[in-house]
Amino acid sequence: MRFKKMSVGIAAGLFGSLCFFGSAAAAAEKFIDLQHAQWAEDSIQYLSNRGTVAGYGGGRFNPNGAVTRAQAVAFMTREQYPLGIPEAEANAVSYSDVSPSHPFYREIAAAASKGLASGFPDGAFRPDAPITRAETAAFLSRAYALEAGNQEMRFTDVATSWAADPIRIMSSNGLIGGYADGTYRPDRFVTRAEFAVLMTRVIRFEREMAIEAKDWDKLLSYMTVNEQVGQMLMPDIRMWNGKLTTTVHDGLKAIIHEQAPGGFILFDKNIVSAEQVATLTDGLQAEERKAGDIPLFLGVDQEGGVIQRIPSGTNLPGQMALGATGDEGLAEQAGKLTGEELRALGLQLNFAPDLDVNSNPDNPIIGKRSFGSDPDLVSRLGVATMKGLKESGVIAAVKHFPGHGDTMVDSHLGLPVLMHDRDRLNEVELLPFKAAIASGVDMIMTAHIAFPAVDDSHVISKKDGSSVPIPATMSKKVLTGLLREELGFKGVIISDAFTMKGIAEHFGEEQAVVRAVNAGVDIILMPQEPADAQRVLVKAVKDGSVPLVHIHESVKRILELKDKYGLFDQGESLSAKLASLREIIGSNAHRQVERTIAERAVTLLAGRDGKHPDQIRQGDNIAIVAVDIEQAKQLESQVKQAGASLQLKTQVTVLKPGMANAAMQAINGADYVIVSSYQFRNLASQFNWSDSQALIDGLNKLNKRYVLLSLGNPYEMLYVKNVKSSLAVYGKEIPNTAAASRVLLGQLEPQGMLPVAASATK
Repeated sequence: MRFKKMSVGIAAGLFGSLCFFGSAAAAAEKFIDLQHAQWAEDSIQYLSNRGTVAGYGGGRFNPNGAVTRAQAVAFMTREQYPLGIPEAEANAVSYSDVSPSHPFYREIAAAASKGLASGFPDGAFRPDAPITRAETAAFLSRAYALEAGNQEMRFTDVATSWAADPIRIMSSNGLIGGYADGTYRPDRFVTRAEFAVLMTRVIRFEREMAIEAKDWDKLLSYMTVNEQVGQMLMPDIRMWNGKLTTTVHDGLKAIIHEQAPGGFILFDKNIVSAEQVATLTDGLQAEERKAGDIPLFLGVDQEGGVIQRIPSGTNLPGQMALGATGDEGLAEQAGKLTGEELRALGLQLNFAPDLDVNSNPDNPIIGKRSFGSDPDLVSRLGVATMKGLKESGVIAAVKHFPGHGDTMVDSHLGLPVLMHDRDRLNEVELLPFKAAIASGVDMIMTAHIAFPAVDDSHVISKKDGSSVPIPATMSKKVLTGLLREELGFKGVIISDAFTMKGIAEHFGEEQAVVRAVNAGVDIILMPQEPADAQRVLVKAVKDGSVPLVHIHESVKRILELKDKYGLFDQGESLSAKLASLREIIGSNAHRQVERTIAERAVTLLAGRDGKHPDQIRQGDNIAIVAVDIEQAKQLESQVKQAGASLQLKTQVTVLKPGMANAAMQAINGADYVIVSSYQFRNLASQFNWSDSQALIDGLNKLNKRYVLLSLGNPYEMLYVKNVKSSLAVYGKEIPNTAAASRVLLGQLEPQGMLPVAASATK
């Protein structure tokens, strides 16, 4: 069943309502005199949001006043000409009673030129005369080229009316009704409220038919510029009025009804529990159904490992852990179970997998979020993960095109520049994206990174007046020339977040959104001020700085993708969704995949026998050293749980910067020492390795059994010398540390292969 706007009954059963789109020329008015026309309030406000109807000032709409022929024509032409009436169609009035000074002269001229309305035999148009029900049927059926439907007309007073045919067409489609006595009363005047409801009903009907037929060009013709641009914006909704957004509040309702956004991205601030997320997403889509008929994209970053959003869900060990297994089957399973859990929560878009090739240990933002430093490995596992997500009905938005893996600047904080030539880009950075495109990827996220080898353009920074290179997100050469034309990508291009400083500081949002759309971006993710971004883009379309054809192409791709993944279909009830959550989120089958990946990923970095790390023995007094107490306690819990029968004693020590000697004194009496290491979100070469080195030197001198346990980016062997025993598990989350504990206890063999270049030759 399709997303449908339910009809709203009005007086005498005359009208229903559906939703429509027009030109949104001005800010919507809020009317104060609708208390006696509540049956029409939704339609009036909807048309006001579209810029189609207007009031008389002071918040008055006068809903029970008669709508004149001129007003009716004005309403229709505003819908027919979203960018304004062309001069060629505004100067052809020949009616004797419509002079160029008439306030609706242009609208009447355009209606005459387009054949939407006509005058009387005496040469008059009678612009100020109230419009009748017969004329309303004729005007609307003509304006929207309605065809006869399959319902039978039963009116007793229409057969001899000059408007019998248009009334029959409207009636046969269920768009008008009569009175209890079986009459239609074609000569009765229509109020402004009635006309608004009838017009709304016709447009919603036409939109519904377009959606049913998957006729996206037709649907586009019924969308205002404001709504089209809205589809291209995907804000975050973390906070409202200083509070976390975990329910559908008035602020969200206003955004949905007034801005018609294409979707929302959720973050941890929006997430409390699985039931709460499912209720929130259901409520968002329900509110959208009240406002319109195009469902929302609802997305999250669910890469696994350090980037995860599913509450109480399966916390997969992360992409580099998958890289260490090298197993495409596991990657596909990981994608599929992730998709199943996201879908159960009402989320259909995952900003994953990450296809960046992490070839630079000094990358401060990608690291273990990548599958590894081998482009072929990243390609194989990325495509497999993407396939698994698709199997579960979730859109994979692969990132960050053209590649964020070899940068030393976090684009959240600055503008990275990648200086490689095209040969290197083709061989490394672009390879996974080529594979994804060949495998039918539906969405690609851009990187806020400059690639001079593709586009060496510069602009003046708004931050400091310096000359800065154009990042991929705003480069037509990168997005249209390289991604679309050269690589042949046909899907949706979404930007990385516009709140990131790589964009926000240098370009300013108004300039940035226009540049990005002209470059080829279909969806702007997380504009800083969504309403301002929408206003700027609407203005840019109207002044010609953004071609309307570009907007149409983007919105059509968005609509096609929403349809492809069933977003227009009416889903399960909220009660059914909530009932099934426990069977899906964190299910036993999913947890088993989680354990398998984590265990298969454990990689030996160093071992005295070349095969194993130092082993924990029965009765050992184990010292656990970590940089924070929570991590130390988690490791202690995992070791105790896995070695419950070995009579182990444990102690935890927090390693404070520059205090390695104090830590050594605290662990001096231990039989076995776990030294945890966590390097992420900073440059590996500038990380404080000296404390780790001091501990390793001290443990070697005492000839103790130990393990240097890499929980983050696995680059320890590049910077710490003489390590005798070390494991990499690629994450500090429970699945990773539980697997490490089993290997240290001799319950598992380390099977992982280091997926990045991090040799022990230094």
